[in-house]
Amino acid sequence: MQPLTDSTNKVFTAYYLSEHALTLEFGHEISEDMLQKITGFNILINQNPFPGFRTSVPAYGTISVFYDPIKVIQADDLPGVDCYEKVSNYLNQLSDDSEIQPNTSSILITIPTCYGGEYGEDLEEVAALHHLSTNEVINLHSSAIYKVYMIGFVPGFAYLGGMSAQLATPRKPTPRKIIPAGSVGIAGMQTGIYPLATPGGWQLIGRTPLTLFDATRTQPTLLKAGDQVVFKPIDHHQFENYRD
Repeated sequence: MQPLTDSTNKVFTAYYLSEHALTLEFGHEISEDMLQKITGFNILINQNPFPGFRTSVPAYGTISVFYDPIKVIQADDLPGVDCYEKVSNYLNQLSDDSEIQPNTSSILITIPTCYGGEYGEDLEEVAALHHLSTNEVINLHSSAIYKVYMIGFVPGFAYLGGMSAQLATPRKPTPRKIIPAGSVGIAGMQTGIYPLATPGGWQLIGRTPLTLFDATRTQPTLLKAGDQVVFKPIDHHQFENYRD
């Protein structure tokens, strides 16, 4: 895929997505450095919106920017002959302006998790695959500090990086039709938390009683890209009596 116009700079390449959106590509690797670039610039866009800006959606190596084409084309302070050019020029200028810095904030969030049994029915399978005991899997999984790389798949689903390579496990060959909300799973080198009851193929090792997504909250998703996460093991009774 080639850029629609020559809008390449040292930070990203802008691509036409639709009459309502464009995508900024920062790279292809999944890394801490990429996460910082994506998170920082996504915050910068939201703190310095252009006329007609609607929302932005960060991913591993891209940010998709959505806008109102009527408001954009009517904005005389955005140079360009069409919406794509106006928005991409603005974003390129925003990235070049060293005086504008994003006000970033990253918080550490503890996720209480009941491992195994009815809450993590694949825990024993994951342990057997890696020649570990279930307690060793729990200790490895809960001793790491994870980073939220992106939110996707369904609202509030957090893809977490930082898991021990000892726990890397392929997805299940046949996805489940329904996975309970709060389920903590492993897929490849990632761990994640299902915010809603949805189909899925991740290996389930536990479940949290926390509400990961609530459309009525000011911030509907508990986690956001750039946040740090730790898992805290709890038992069955703590899970059943937990109130968030």
